[in-house]
Amino acid sequence: MRRILYSFSIALMIAVFLIGCSNKDGKKIRTNQQNNNQIPHLAKQGETTQLIVDGKPFIILGGELGNSSFSSLEYMAPIWPKLKAMHLNTALAPVYWELIEPVEGQFDFKLYDQLILEARKHDLKLVLLWFGSWKNSMSSHAPAWVKINQQRFPRVKDDKGRSHEILTPFNEENLQADKMAFEALMQHIKEFDGQEKTIIMIQPENEIGMLPTARDYSPLANEKFQQNVPDELMQYLISNKNNLVPEFKEVWAKNGDKQSGTWEDVFGKGPHTDEIFMAWYYAKFTNTVTEAGKAIYPLPMFVNAALNRPGRLPGAGYPSAGPLPHLMDVWKAGAPSIDFLSPDFYFPNIKHWSDLYTRQGNPLFIPEHAFDNTVAAKALFVTGHYEAIGFSPFSIESKAHPEDEPLGKAYNLIDQLTPLITRHHGQNKIEGLLLDKETPQTVFQLGDYEFTAKHSYTLGYEPNSKNDVWEPAGAIILQTTENEFYLAGSGAVLTFKHIKNPEFTVGILKAEEGRFENNNWKVIRHLNGDQTHQGRHIRIMLSDGYFIQRFELYNYE
Repeated sequence: MRRILYSFSIALMIAVFLIGCSNKDGKKIRTNQQNNNQIPHLAKQGETTQLIVDGKPFIILGGELGNSSFSSLEYMAPIWPKLKAMHLNTALAPVYWELIEPVEGQFDFKLYDQLILEARKHDLKLVLLWFGSWKNSMSSHAPAWVKINQQRFPRVKDDKGRSHEILTPFNEENLQADKMAFEALMQHIKEFDGQEKTIIMIQPENEIGMLPTARDYSPLANEKFQQNVPDELMQYLISNKNNLVPEFKEVWAKNGDKQSGTWEDVFGKGPHTDEIFMAWYYAKFTNTVTEAGKAIYPLPMFVNAALNRPGRLPGAGYPSAGPLPHLMDVWKAGAPSIDFLSPDFYFPNIKHWSDLYTRQGNPLFIPEHAFDNTVAAKALFVTGHYEAIGFSPFSIESKAHPEDEPLGKAYNLIDQLTPLITRHHGQNKIEGLLLDKETPQTVFQLGDYEFTAKHSYTLGYEPNSKNDVWEPAGAIILQTTENEFYLAGSGAVLTFKHIKNPEFTVGILKAEEGRFENNNWKVIRHLNGDQTHQGRHIRIMLSDGYFIQRFELYNYE
């Protein structure tokens, strides 16, 4: 009997243990399911805005497809492997209004469903770009039934009364047609992708802007221009007067900070007022479309801008009234449903423009950049310096040998470091470098240390250091403990000073090159001697390629 009771007790204990494991595992499974069921969204960590995908912070290592690439399964077939060869985790792909609604009120998403399935096969996320009413200012992707009915769907007019291939934002029919199509798109995404969550963000419209004049001169627009500035905008400006971007605040102040009146009463006469007026109505139109889509499936949504060239007039010199830095307040007031504004880069000085776009807590995401020889360095720079949501060169499929692209090598490093980077977001423990011949050196602080970072060509060891133009160097520096740091990238040389105790000499206690495998650091080689200049610096030569180094510092008198 005792033996039976003993056996029963053992069996009962095992059963309880198994049930306990099952419950624990069940909780874990439910937690994972809860995370996986979260819609991709934005969250703050300190001052940094993170994109959360599948319950974890996600850095977009992206590439935007050419404008017509995502319109055919056959055309995309050889492109998917190229994207993986460059270590992308996300493709930015257009959705064309003319393809999903070829007949008014009749929607067809079969092509996009097939393309989404292909993205899943290749373990890629998607950011969809809604080519609706406007793409690069023009209305080229509107359906034929919209284009041929100008009376119902009127276009803008310039100051000479000529119509252009741009739908006016002042017409209710234009707005409702775009809104209905976007609602259908978001409903379909929710139904087709709500579980898998391949699609992580949406861009409503594309590079909105007025050409060739600063504003629309159609009858509807002229009527609005003669009316008072809407109370909604005036109240925003009054409430946020001390926080307006300086260039906009200056325009308002120059005309007396008036709190009511027509557009010209408040802002004065000139193309700057025409642009502010147009920006308000572009923003209101886009907000209505965005708000309707989010009501169905609230993915993060952003708008992008073709940047204004300095010294050029709006309309004549650049697309007027888009979500540009000097119009940030107008867009924020008119389009509160839009999560952030983004710059598209086709000319230099990424730091200047990124500084402008990260004002007022606007997170940095670069959805489009010319695919040139600077993109690898810039991807590392913005990921470190701005703790950016992501980076994406345009026409990503255009390179013949993607496996050799420096961008892929930089993306590989960021991918390995993503858990560390996102864990330290918003804590002043990350910096990014972008160095060239014009800016060969920068100084910054992490913890108690002052770092001087130089382009590796400053050492004079590499043959190309004698060239008139230097290839850009880019890197991320990450502090993980008081004295431990990671350097990832190419072309950077680091030296150190102790800030609190200048009498200290800072030495290199340990340096090693390695990689992360399943989030575990694996040492490839220990570095010393010639590789650290006998303990004087940490470096990754540009001619050597892209690597990660872990190093520890110490101090002595």
